[in-house]
Amino acid sequence: MTSILAVDDSASMRQMVCFTLKGAGYDVVEAVDGVDGLNKAKSQAFDCVVTDVNMPNKDGIQLIRDLRALPNYKYTPLLMLTTEAGMDKKQLGKEAGATGWIVKPFNPEQLLKTIQKVLG
Repeated sequence: MTSILAVDDSASMRQMVCFTLKGAGYDVVEAVDGVDGLNKAKSQAFDCVVTDVNMPNKDGIQLIRDLRALPNYKYTPLLMLTTEAGMDKKQLGKEAGATGWIVKPFNPEQLLKTIQKVLG
């Protein structure tokens, strides 16, 4: 089963993402911020990571930088799911290694379509 790590400091957003992805048959693990996400990514391999940008302790941009530095996540799809729509933040995400960018509020069909696209 395809496993996805959902990282967001908002419990309601994590619930929405998990509900959408689990409904489509994915195995989903939740993380409350970038530190939690990185720890979980080190202890278990994920096929895809969906992360918010603005979070306490470690933001999504730094999380992506840290994941890309790990051999297991060099080619793993890493998606940003955020309210940030500015080009400067998108550029930072791209430079960090983000595979794609989805702006909140997200459409569940759009999220699933993007996940399916990046997973090939």
